[in-house]
Amino acid sequence: MYSKEGSLTSDAVIEYINDFSKTITLRTVIVLDNASIHSSILFKNNLIEWKNKGIDFFYLPTYSPHLNLIEHLWRFMKYEWIEFSAYNSWNNLVNYVENIVNNFGKLYTINFA
Repeated sequence: MYSKEGSLTSDAVIEYINDFSKTITLRTVIVLDNASIHSSILFKNNLIEWKNKGIDFFYLPTYSPHLNLIEHLWRFMKYEWIEFSAYNSWNNLVNYVENIVNNFGKLYTINFA
């Protein structure tokens, strides 16, 4: 897991995907929204290399937060799982968020039924 304070850049996302590409053993699809960091020339210059490493990308349609699963995760985090005391300090909030992300699928699940 990566955690970054401040703005996320194409450079950072490229670094994260390059690191991730070293761990995959099966063909993998990464779902992306249309954020500028995912559509920059710098990002697109890496697509062929990643494809050769077994990574394909699926871009969500523009303006489709209902299809973007991370939006559902953020909503559950914000309204269901993060306790009010998490907002006592920046470090406390970061720890709460990292705990949820690290335990998603174990302690924290979303039932779409």
